[in-house]
Amino acid sequence: MKNILLSCCLFSLFLQARSQVIGRLVTAGGQPIPSANVLLLRSVDSGLVKAALSDENGGYRIERVGPGRYFIRYSSVGYQMGVSPAFELGSDSKDLGAIVLQTDTAQLGSVVVRAQKPLFQQQVTGTTVNVENSILTKGSSALEVLERSPGVVIDRRNNAIALNGNSGVLVLLNGKLLRLSMDQVVSLLNSMPADNIEKIELLTSPPANYDADGNAGMINIVLKKSRKRGTNGSLSASTGYGYGEKASASLNLTHNSRVFDVYGSYAFSHDRAAMDWHAYSTERQPLLGGGFSHTDVLSDIKPVSNSHNVSVGADARLNSKTTIGGSVNYNNSHVAVGTHNTATFLIAPDSPISLNATISGINQWNNIMASAYVERKIREGERITFDMDYLDFNNRRPTDARSSFLDKHGNPAGNNDTLSSPYQKGISNTHIQVGVGKLDYVKRLSEKVRLETGAKGTYTRTSSLSRTESWVNGAFVSRDGTTTDMVMKEAIGAAYASVNATIGSSGSLTAGLRYEYSDTRMDNPGKQALITERKLGKLFPSVFFSQKLGARSELQLSYTTRISRPSYNDLTSYVIYTGPSSIETGNPLLKPTITNTLKLGYVYRGYSFSVSLSRDDHPIVRYQLTTSADGMLLAVSPVNMEYQNSLLFQIGAPVKVTDWWSMNWSFNAGWRRYKEDFTPAPAENTWFGYSGNMSQTFRLPKGFSAEVSGWYNSRLYDGSKKVDGFGALNAGIKKELKNNGGSFQLFMTDIFRTTTIVNHFGTLTEEAFSVKSRVPYRPESARAQVIRLSYTRTIGGGGSGKKGGAQEERERVRE
Repeated sequence: MKNILLSCCLFSLFLQARSQVIGRLVTAGGQPIPSANVLLLRSVDSGLVKAALSDENGGYRIERVGPGRYFIRYSSVGYQMGVSPAFELGSDSKDLGAIVLQTDTAQLGSVVVRAQKPLFQQQVTGTTVNVENSILTKGSSALEVLERSPGVVIDRRNNAIALNGNSGVLVLLNGKLLRLSMDQVVSLLNSMPADNIEKIELLTSPPANYDADGNAGMINIVLKKSRKRGTNGSLSASTGYGYGEKASASLNLTHNSRVFDVYGSYAFSHDRAAMDWHAYSTERQPLLGGGFSHTDVLSDIKPVSNSHNVSVGADARLNSKTTIGGSVNYNNSHVAVGTHNTATFLIAPDSPISLNATISGINQWNNIMASAYVERKIREGERITFDMDYLDFNNRRPTDARSSFLDKHGNPAGNNDTLSSPYQKGISNTHIQVGVGKLDYVKRLSEKVRLETGAKGTYTRTSSLSRTESWVNGAFVSRDGTTTDMVMKEAIGAAYASVNATIGSSGSLTAGLRYEYSDTRMDNPGKQALITERKLGKLFPSVFFSQKLGARSELQLSYTTRISRPSYNDLTSYVIYTGPSSIETGNPLLKPTITNTLKLGYVYRGYSFSVSLSRDDHPIVRYQLTTSADGMLLAVSPVNMEYQNSLLFQIGAPVKVTDWWSMNWSFNAGWRRYKEDFTPAPAENTWFGYSGNMSQTFRLPKGFSAEVSGWYNSRLYDGSKKVDGFGALNAGIKKELKNNGGSFQLFMTDIFRTTTIVNHFGTLTEEAFSVKSRVPYRPESARAQVIRLSYTRTIGGGGSGKKGGAQEERERVRE
């Protein structure tokens, strides 16, 4: 026993005697040098003791070093090798301070290849799409760039986004959740120029420090932010034409110093577009005696949009331990929409009724997002961060409709009532306010174990007022059932804890647990009536494991539980009349969706493979056919299915064909089985679907490069609705000008006009009122190819200002 105790004491003293060596690598202008090799060598024989890489701030740390005499050798591409003086290391740590590495002009003179991140990168939490180097990004909207991402499906007619076949997806901007309804998020992204987007993170398995909402995962859009010292930025402008003219311009500026960073950007976009849908259907008409009708409806929609996006922010390092910062983002959009609807209703033989309607409307909204944070470093490996966010969203959507409803003789059909009124107007106003407070704490418990914990509180207030008024007998009267007056108040409290442990020399395990409690109440203030009230508390576990199997391969495993809560639009009992016998409405009885997902992934030399198994209980599907409470009207509304099981596969493959030709491929496929019971004849369905994305880049002589990209989504099912496959092929060419003169990009989207989306009802099972329909929807690019020309130029160079040729080449190598 004494020997054991003595051995333990000696071992403890040995550990305590071990120290660490720290320092920082910078350029002659004081800029940090990341990813540099740092070798700790014995002074007596130059033998290697330990090695490290510098982080993004140029800092490095070599831990658990025994007493002795050492020196350090530094090396990085584009710099001359550096060697420190020899030093003695005892029981105290050694801080070598800032080491300046000199530019290696001779080495950089031979560099001709720009090293870029691969387009797709597989991680244990999902896939990252590095879009900033794509030729097709310039001049596009954020929604168009998102649409080209693997596994993402944009339903432009219904303003919906799906990820890997699931619609329960949340969208974040710079890690901040856009707490808006999905149609508002789609409108926001469609008005946002993509020039300033750095990457898109498709988080199919978010860790515990993220909100548990979003059963399909999260899409985080990360904007560019320069980290170079001095004043830097970029400007871009584009023009284009499809059905109508398009233009955009943006300016992004950043000034970074040792203690203070300030940044700002402005973007403007103008877009004149056109889209249409054409519905062919047969259905029973309870309002007209229960007989069958044949309907042919064509809707031609022509929006003209103008948007402004402004962002300003600052970060200040008060001292070596405290950093504060904040930002404000403002978005304004004005869309004037002209719609022309023509329809023929054949209710009885030789008794057609025709509809001709012209609808003009305005969709105008303002959105402000403000954020502030304080980060305090308590000691090495321990910090605490407090964040506050506020969102204010105002939306106004007035409409004015003039229509004629005529029989085959050209006489007005129906009575002069609200149903067949020749003049109707709609009013819709929405105001959303959100406040968020978040506290995060990180502590390194040991060399291999890190603890993360935190708490978050969110309060949302949404007010919505809408109604339809019809001109009857010389006055406007409100149409029964078309008035919606709703106030929703929702409070969500959350707490989480996560432990990350390094296993061996190359393994990592993260286990987290998150608890969320939500209290949601919706009232009708006009009637002083409760619409719905819900309270839900639930634990959400998550586990992530990764193991490097060598220098170039990694195994990844994850398990998560997530929730998808109905939006306020889903729950509201609003009524929008979409035809003489049809309405669109919400569903106050919707249940939240709970999803459990198990995912296994493997990465080898940039190639990625993954398989996932998931179970959705009560999945929410939107725009399904049901009936009104009295059974007389066809109602389009969100509903719950019973369950959905999914087995999905994903493959990502970067391929370098030659030094001038590279390719990136992504393929998603899988089987899904679900059961629904909201149709007159409940159904179970098993189906196989797939989607693919590809990008090919060609580096040509004299500063030219070209890119061809494409995507395709196979046939899919959304509830009882079937959607045919669709996709697009895009191409562009880029010219880099000399002497930092900027670059021109010319590209065309949907070259073969193949993005027509065709929806079918009545093919899987019997629908409400025995509806059978086929509805092709054509976005603008399916009517006319969209061609854009853009110009982009960087501003400033950081450090002392003007860059030399060697520095320009160094930045090319490190991009």
